[in-house]
Amino acid sequence: MSGHVHLAIDHALARVTLSNPAKFNAMSRAMWRELKAVFTELQGRTDLRCVTVAGKGGHFCAGGDIAEYPGFRFDAEHLRDFHENDVWGGLSAMLACDLPVLAQIEGNCMGAGVEIASCCDIRVAAAGSRFGAPIARLGFPMAPREAQLVAREAGLATAREMLLEAAVLEAGEMKTRGFLHAVLPDAEVAADVLARAQRIARLAPQAARLNKQTLRALGAGQPVETVVASAYDYADQAEHREGIDAFLTKRQPTF
Repeated sequence: MSGHVHLAIDHALARVTLSNPAKFNAMSRAMWRELKAVFTELQGRTDLRCVTVAGKGGHFCAGGDIAEYPGFRFDAEHLRDFHENDVWGGLSAMLACDLPVLAQIEGNCMGAGVEIASCCDIRVAAAGSRFGAPIARLGFPMAPREAQLVAREAGLATAREMLLEAAVLEAGEMKTRGFLHAVLPDAEVAADVLARAQRIARLAPQAARLNKQTLRALGAGQPVETVVASAYDYADQAEHREGIDAFLTKRQPTF
């Protein structure tokens, strides 16, 4: 079996590591299934406040593990199962996670890597990282759900350039286009992402989860009236009371 998705917990922080370093962390079918299992577990945890996603060995993810492709890609039903169940299973589990998810992007971020990064709330990249989805060179298109995800997060124009021209874009360009939140010298990325995760962990965890639920619902096209129906149920919650009381009494809140 090629590659693994590792989960490590440090107090309120979770770290998910894509590990297939001999192939720049290309995603195998097993890794997609592990990604789903990891984020399904994270969604059920009440003791965590933030998740970071990174690749092992200086690269984020170079795409899919092409060595596996002859085993299933030439049959339509097997190909559908791969994209709709393995790949989208992992990506949809990430998208459904109510914890804030930060991407630590280094080196190659191609194809599946762009898709995984697109599921993260905040994306921080090394200046030397590169982005693209040059699968036209391999003779196949991006699956519809995955293309919709990338077009939404990276922009339709960028998705067209990556898919139709097989363009590979530098980190600075991806920040200019709004996909990245920050681009830093390569040696500073890990520390910056950790500092961001620690800052998030000190904030109100219920508020973060509710914000993600609201943004997810609105992004999925739910009418705002539907979201409003339960939007204020937190009114009497302890976290809400603690935040307001701490402000009024001029102290740091304890969440």
